[in-house]
Amino acid sequence: MNKNLNLFNTLSNKKQRFVPINKDKVSMYVCGPTVYDSPHIGNARPLVIFDVLFRLLKNIYGKNKVTYVRNITDVDDKIIKSSKNKKISIDVLTKEITKNFHDDCKYLNCLKPNFEPKATNHIDEMIKMISKLIKNKNAYENEKHVYFSVSSFKKYGALSNKNSEELVAGSRVEISKYKKNPLDFVLWKPSDDNDPGWESPWGRGRPGWHLECSVMGEKFLGKSFDIHGGGLDLVFPHHENEIAQSCCANKTENFANYWVHNGFVTFNKEKMSKSIGNIVTINNLSKKVNGQVVRLALLSSHYKQPLDWNEKLIEDSQNTLDKWYSQFDKSSSDNFDDENLLPLLEDLNTPEYISKLHLLFKEASNGNKSSKVKFISGCKMIGLLEEDKESWENYKKSKAKVDKSFITQKIIERNEARKKGNYKLADLVRKELEDNGVLIEDKKNETTWKYK
Repeated sequence: MNKNLNLFNTLSNKKQRFVPINKDKVSMYVCGPTVYDSPHIGNARPLVIFDVLFRLLKNIYGKNKVTYVRNITDVDDKIIKSSKNKKISIDVLTKEITKNFHDDCKYLNCLKPNFEPKATNHIDEMIKMISKLIKNKNAYENEKHVYFSVSSFKKYGALSNKNSEELVAGSRVEISKYKKNPLDFVLWKPSDDNDPGWESPWGRGRPGWHLECSVMGEKFLGKSFDIHGGGLDLVFPHHENEIAQSCCANKTENFANYWVHNGFVTFNKEKMSKSIGNIVTINNLSKKVNGQVVRLALLSSHYKQPLDWNEKLIEDSQNTLDKWYSQFDKSSSDNFDDENLLPLLEDLNTPEYISKLHLLFKEASNGNKSSKVKFISGCKMIGLLEEDKESWENYKKSKAKVDKSFITQKIIERNEARKKGNYKLADLVRKELEDNGVLIEDKKNETTWKYK
C-alpha cells in the first residue's frame, strides 16, 4: 500500500499531498508553551494532535527519519507580568511551569520531540537575525526598539488570506508610538533593570515573541522545512510574522511548506476564559481522569473542527476504554495493518480511524485473532491502550473516594429501598456512589459495580 499522506495546508487553503523536501529527513516544528501559567485543555489539543502526526510520519518514513521540534518560550511579557503578580522570580516561575508542562505531556502519553529548545538559549541567533533584517531594509530601529517593516514583504497576509486593511481592522496588533505602520511588529524591545534583558547593538533588551520561533525553527530544521503546526489562534499574527521575518532574513520563498492548524476547544459550548472561570487545567483533570481518556476525547473530533469539552465527552471516552481494556491488554506489537491507516492518511481523520477500531474490537471480541492484532496495534498507533489491565483498574480505584465495604453497604441500602418502592431514595444512593467514583448496574436480580 502506498502511504500517501494528505494534509490541509492553511497556506494554500486546501488539502494537499504531503511531499517532504527530503524523505530521509522529514521535519516538523510545532509552537510549544509560553511558560507563564499551567497548561489547560486547549493547550492539550495541539500536543495530542501533533503527537499523532509525529507517530504517523515515523510510521510512513521510518522511526529515525523524522525530526520533531517543539519550543519552550521562557521570555515573554506574559511571563514577566505573571511573575510579578505571583511575587516569585521569573526563573522559579518558568522552571515550575515547564515541569508542569512535561508532567502533562507524560500524562497525555505524548512522545518526546527530538528537540525542545528554550528561547533564552538562542538570544545570540536572534540578534543576528535582527541585524540581517535591518541590513536587508526589512526592519528599522526607533529609540532602542526594532520593528519589522511589513510593507517590505509583499506576501504579507498570504497565510491568513487577508489584505493589510483587513488585518488592521479588529486584529491583534500591538499599538505603539514607535511604529511606522500599525501592522509592523516588534523584533527587539528595551528592558527595565528589573526585567530579563540581554546586551545588543540597540541597547539592553529582549526579543519579540514571533522572532523566537523563526530562529529556533531555522536552527534545528533549516531555512526551509516541511511542516509547521500550532493552534488556529496562531495563524495571525504569530505565524504570519514568522513567515515574513524568516523569508526576508534568509531571502527564501518559503519558511515551512505545510502549515497545519488545529481548531479551538470550548467548554460546554462557551469559549474558555479566565474571566468566566471555565479554564480546565490539565493538572486538575489528572486528579480525576486517566490521561488515556483525555487523549481519546481530544481525538474524537477532527482536528480542524472545534471541540466542545464536556462531561459527556469524558464519560463516552471512559466507557470506550473500559470496554477495550476489559477484553485486551497492553501490547508491544508493531504488527500494523496498513489498510487501517487510510483515515489517518486523509488529513488525520481520527474520528473515522476510531470507528475502524470499534469494528476491529467487535471482530476481535468474537475470537478473530487477526483482528485482535490489528486492533491492539491500531490503538498503539494513536497512543492508546498503552497500560495493562491491572494499571487501568488500579487508576480508577485510586480515584474512588470510598472503599469496598462502603460500596457493599450502599448497594444493600439501595436494594432495600427498591423493594419498598422508594425509588427516590434508590436514585439518591446511585447518585452518591457515582459522585464517589463508583458505577452500579442492575442485571436481573443482581446489582454489580465498577469504578468509574
